[in-house]
Amino acid sequence: MASEEEEEEVVAAAEGTIRSQRVFLNHLDSYSGISIGKYLSNCVVGASLEEVGDEEEEEGDEIVSAIDVTFSKPKEGAYQIVGTLSKAQSMKPEFAQETYTISTQEELLGHLLECDVIIYNITEDANQIEEATWAASALHGEVLHFEKPKLFILVSTIMTWARSKPLDPDDSEIPFTEEDYRRRKPHPNFMDHINAEKVIIKLGKTNKNKFSTYVVASGLQYGAEEGIFHYFFKTAWLGETPAIPVFGDGNNFLPTIHVADLAAVLQNIADHRPRTHYIVAVDESIHTVQAIVKCISKNVGPGKIQKIPRENAFLSKDLTQTHLDMLLVNLRMEAVFLKENFNIKWVAQTGLVENIGQVLKEYKQSRGLLPVKICVLGPPAVGKSTIAEELCKHYKLHHIKIKDVIAEAIENLEKTIAPKETVETEEVGEEGEEDEEEEGDIIGEAQELLDGVKENMEQNVGRLDDQYVIRFMKEKLKSMPCKNQGYILDGFPKTYDQAKDLFNLEDDEEEETRSKVPRYDKLITPEYVISLNASDEFLKNRVMNLPESVVAGTHYTQDRFLRTLSLFRELNTEDETVVNYFDELEIHPQFIDVAKFEEPENRFIVNEIIKETGEPRNYGLTDEEKEELECKAAEARLAKEAEENAEQERKEAEERAEKLANWEEWNKRLEEVKRQEQELLEAQSIPLRNYLMKNVMPTLMQGLNECCKIRPDDPVDFLAEYLFKNNPEME
Repeated sequence: MASEEEEEEVVAAAEGTIRSQRVFLNHLDSYSGISIGKYLSNCVVGASLEEVGDEEEEEGDEIVSAIDVTFSKPKEGAYQIVGTLSKAQSMKPEFAQETYTISTQEELLGHLLECDVIIYNITEDANQIEEATWAASALHGEVLHFEKPKLFILVSTIMTWARSKPLDPDDSEIPFTEEDYRRRKPHPNFMDHINAEKVIIKLGKTNKNKFSTYVVASGLQYGAEEGIFHYFFKTAWLGETPAIPVFGDGNNFLPTIHVADLAAVLQNIADHRPRTHYIVAVDESIHTVQAIVKCISKNVGPGKIQKIPRENAFLSKDLTQTHLDMLLVNLRMEAVFLKENFNIKWVAQTGLVENIGQVLKEYKQSRGLLPVKICVLGPPAVGKSTIAEELCKHYKLHHIKIKDVIAEAIENLEKTIAPKETVETEEVGEEGEEDEEEEGDIIGEAQELLDGVKENMEQNVGRLDDQYVIRFMKEKLKSMPCKNQGYILDGFPKTYDQAKDLFNLEDDEEEETRSKVPRYDKLITPEYVISLNASDEFLKNRVMNLPESVVAGTHYTQDRFLRTLSLFRELNTEDETVVNYFDELEIHPQFIDVAKFEEPENRFIVNEIIKETGEPRNYGLTDEEKEELECKAAEARLAKEAEENAEQERKEAEERAEKLANWEEWNKRLEEVKRQEQELLEAQSIPLRNYLMKNVMPTLMQGLNECCKIRPDDPVDFLAEYLFKNNPEME
């Protein structure tokens, strides 16, 4: 009987590892939700129960890091991920079986009851605390109706330990462990978090066989697209500031964990169901904020940090109060339980600083922050610089021109040699004497190089030999801005040898002959080569039509232009040209005949290049920037409408004024016409008046007088009779 029971247990155990389990995870579209969901969806149920060997751990590191960036098809028997979304407009993640839009608590409970493992993450959104405690309480109320045991995991934060008193007042370096969880004191802004932890732990004590609850005190999460440290990564990557800020003195210690390692902890809890119900999840690192930010600055940004007062941190729009609370915490913690009991395929067991290469790779891949490297070649006056500038605006790249590179290199050498009194106040965290010795060597080398450059320029009438040009160009292309965003090389290299010296790796000649494709430095070599071309006649006409103000002082003057064009044609008639060099590297140039797309703004040419090159691979616009642009567009639209209305009103006012002026003018002219007509009438009536006064009026006046005296019955007939009788002509 015993042997039969043992066989049944073995079969059940085997079936248990194959049978997939349904996992509910809140906010699948959040930073942690995406990483945890991806990880668990690729984990077979019970896989962490097997011992992890050293070789398997190395393989696991590669697998996990790949999971952070891309999603592979779910394995048989893997955890099935379901859950909610933080934003209604978010799409269902690829790794999720289902996503829920919850309208009522009853609906939510129905979905939770279908799951084997329920994970609530409250580290990113404090508004989820109430829902998490309700969900655990509601499940606890249904425990008698469970068909199979359920597991509830609350992912909380080490901020519930932020104000804990040191274990030994005389030795602050002793770290806290899980055993000290009853002594923990939270940060004032994380009281709700610790209350939720207590509720979850309490709910799991009554019916452990049916309903187990766990609290995971997670360290500050990093990795993948970055969470709490994203502000520093982005600031460093953009390269818009000379130093990356550190808030406060930077000497506070931060307990951290890679987000994939946090997911591994959750996997182990689901598989092992340990007796300890409060688990600290942190890596083995003991790093200060200053060390972390300095590491980020060195590997992504300018390499410098700058301490700023804590209160100035609140001026940053990209950091919330929660972020600042976390960045300013000072805690030493050790995850003893998970080290001793869990089988974790660590991604970053030793912390962010020691694994910055892997973390940086994940960050760039997750956010699509890959450099765009373009080289634009062509004869003089073909439009290389104009097109390069347009491409720089579109892709947010660095415009690399040989004159600027040389001038910048000389300026940097002079700055290096100059006294450092003003610079030292800006730099923070230097290592003292060792750095001073190193700095002395750098100054000596810079002085020697600067002397050589100046002497060479004097000998060559202001021009530099290729050895210096290539050196400065390599330094520029290897600079952090070019490594981060990318660049556009404008008209350089000009010759095959320059291209070979600039891009080829120093290698043995035997190896070069064995390999068909030369070994080249992929870090600085362009991905896309644009070869612009046009006939000599076309280029000459273009230069001749340029205004004198543009031509003056440039190589577009007639003699210099013809010499430059002739030299370009000479260098590009041989077999070994720059275009041929890139062909050898299998980086085939895009040839564009500028004459076919002749138009002032080069829009067609730029569009052709963009089609070939693809979309920008940078941050693009943030929601705030989009909102700001929309506001500016709205303001511009309103301003334009106001301007149009004002212009309309002005025109109407002008028309009214013009009409009024015309009316007044018309009235004046009408009065003048009337006056002239009156004068003319009067002038014309004088002869008639004289005639009447002489021949008619005397007789008529006499007749009227007689009529008045006699007063006949018919005065008109009387007057007519009188005039007829007394007509002077009749007499």
